[in-house]
Amino acid sequence: MDDGGLAGHLRRRIAVEGPISVAAFMGDALGHPQHGYYITADRFGAAGDFVTAPEISQMFGELIGLWCAHTWSAMGAPDQVNLVELGPGRGTLMRDALRAAAMVPQFRHAARVHLVETSPVLRERQRELLAPALGERPPRWHDALAGVPDGPLLVIANEFFDALPIRQFEKTAHGWTERMVDFDEAEGCFRFVLDRRPGPVEALIPAAIREAPPGSVFEACPAAMAVAHELGVRLAASGGAALIVDYGHPVSAAGETLQAVRRHAFVPVLEAPGTADLTAHVDFGMLADAARSGGARTWGPTTQGAFLAALGIRERAGQLRRRATPEQAADIDSAVHRLIDGSEMGTLFKVLALTDPRQEGAAGI
Repeated sequence: MDDGGLAGHLRRRIAVEGPISVAAFMGDALGHPQHGYYITADRFGAAGDFVTAPEISQMFGELIGLWCAHTWSAMGAPDQVNLVELGPGRGTLMRDALRAAAMVPQFRHAARVHLVETSPVLRERQRELLAPALGERPPRWHDALAGVPDGPLLVIANEFFDALPIRQFEKTAHGWTERMVDFDEAEGCFRFVLDRRPGPVEALIPAAIREAPPGSVFEACPAAMAVAHELGVRLAASGGAALIVDYGHPVSAAGETLQAVRRHAFVPVLEAPGTADLTAHVDFGMLADAARSGGARTWGPTTQGAFLAALGIRERAGQLRRRATPEQAADIDSAVHRLIDGSEMGTLFKVLALTDPRQEGAAGI
């Protein structure tokens, strides 16, 4: 194997440290400052490795923009609000959200856009795409949520949590142990192994899952729990709401969901790290628990299909269809189907809202 690039870095790391956690492997594969998957290129869209909801249709971002404007009003219409997107990709969702939010001029005037993004490549894409919408008040970029200034928050996180590094635990005949990543020198490839060192692994497994049969796998995402808890603390202290849209399961469950995608096709997880997207299903139950532990109220999760339908995606599609060519109308219908149908994104993707404890609901949920 070539000792250059990310694979070489990981091989040398394992030679020094011994087998590393799945979270460590995933963190380097996606976010290494020189070779990480998200750091080195724009991976979005039909020409990239995957397509997200904002790239499917402008309707997705528009409805979220109106959700933000409605929520801002329900917060008491503060003079300033930090409109934050976690992992904004190319900036497509934020562009469409701002265009729709212009229907509420007071909200657009109050909103200060903040983007939590670590990739220099994507920051430049976002700068270019959002310049027409923001003009002389450009977004501010941050490496983490902690960099966003104090004050009321409206946070959007679409397909953000699924890319945070997970730990994997496997049930053996002797109990739970952590799955690690090693390098097989004879075969010249990375492989999964079980951690042989003793440790307090059992405490990391939810009580309802501890008695799962041998061979079961449980995935936990400490980074996601930390972000959700931080959101809960900030929302409780300063007011506001967060909208989380991602694929995953509503309650904690055993199961292996870590996957790698390259050029819109699944590939082996450990093959050629840094060249494929690594993601895992979001545990919305644990996410909600972490947010509540920080002081937030939680609403949902509901399905993406039900959420978008409640916000009026069919009605918006009808408006667009009226001034569309037949080919464009067919594309609009196809987009609605992809976003809300149960055979597409409609049920796999969930929507969870977090609010400060004083709010009495969340639109669409």
